[in-house]
Amino acid sequence: MASVFTLIMEGKIPGHFVYEDEKAVAILTIQPIREGHVLVIPREEIDQWSDLPVGLAAHLMIVSHKIANAMKGIFPCTRIGLMIAGLEVPHTHIHLVPIDSMDDLNFAFAKNADQDALKNTAAKIRAAFA
Repeated sequence: MASVFTLIMEGKIPGHFVYEDEKAVAILTIQPIREGHVLVIPREEIDQWSDLPVGLAAHLMIVSHKIANAMKGIFPCTRIGLMIAGLEVPHTHIHLVPIDSMDDLNFAFAKNADQDALKNTAAKIRAAFA
């Protein structure tokens, strides 16, 4: 059965894309910890990040690096945190979150986001690449 991320990539479920290439996509999560919470996801469904082929893992980090640098100019924060948790969806994904402290990486703060807010945030991040 396809993961929720695969369904988003296939257009069967809506998603707010900020980046995509032949190997990976980046979308905004619908339950962000903070505004700008991005997920970087390989197109290939691989459950655990440690099972990724090394080249694909490196590609995901390169994409994460580009997006994080774009995010720094948009969101007021001390840095862009990166986390790979992998328990909620069995499809590898990297969390990029604007943070000011370690507490900002706590999933207890995740809330359902307004779709218009997600649309606007995605547009800001995409524009930062332009």
